[in-house]
Amino acid sequence: MIRNASAVWNGTGKEGTGHLTTQSTVLNKTQYSFNTRFADGVGTNPEELVAAAHAGCFTMKLSFVLNAAGFTATSIDTKCEITFLDGAITKSHLIVNATIPDISNEQFQACVKDAEANCPISKLLNTSISSEAVLA
Repeated sequence: MIRNASAVWNGTGKEGTGHLTTQSTVLNKTQYSFNTRFADGVGTNPEELVAAAHAGCFTMKLSFVLNAAGFTATSIDTKCEITFLDGAITKSHLIVNATIPDISNEQFQACVKDAEANCPISKLLNTSISSEAVLA
């Protein structure tokens, strides 16, 4: 399977503008710029998209790990915080809240660590990855 997205940029790094389009067109010429990346401009930025990708990938992987362990989540809510420092992504931190019937906190934490280490986006990122997880 191959997925794709494209970026178009016009102008200088600081004054220029660009747009992003994904294969699915969920993003379709979505605006990004210096201000959306480094200030409070309207639009997206690469780090926000990495955070969305990591949160989504991890959450789905956690569901698979839970199923393999004999559990089905009622809900899994994951927030991903990407740290961008000195021109590099230096950390991805996953904050997980889940409702899963009949699972112990110890079993849940083990499943979280498995998903954290083994989701495809975690494997892709060359950075520190951490998580905190609360079982409701």
